[in-house]
Amino acid sequence: MARTKIEHVGIMVKDIEASIHFYESIVGMTLKNTLLHTNGIIKLAFLGFTKDGETELELIQGYNDKLPSEGKVHHIAITVDDIEEEWSRIQNLDVELIDSDITTLPDGSRYFFFYGQDGEWIEFFQKGK
Repeated sequence: MARTKIEHVGIMVKDIEASIHFYESIVGMTLKNTLLHTNGIIKLAFLGFTKDGETELELIQGYNDKLPSEGKVHHIAITVDDIEEEWSRIQNLDVELIDSDITTLPDGSRYFFFYGQDGEWIEFFQKGK
């Protein structure tokens, strides 16, 4: 049995349309598909960066809207090419930052966190050289 990648990360949200808008306009993802679960209640949306074999983000509305303040997933990490550019871009948007600066790890990797539409933590991450 082979394990090759994370298929998707599911995040429970209160308002799927608002969350789709957030992930498209702020994070830069593209909506790939939406569907109504076979139970007729749960709405699903799948987003990504339109790359072959990528891990997708699944937004889930209707399963449980009683979300803790940090959301239903601690964080998702998004790889970026230029952390400084993203830091500047995010600071100019209507987004609540978690970090007050970019953090650099001992291996040279750099990251910062900000809040998503429903309080989930989003990390922009640039791998060290």
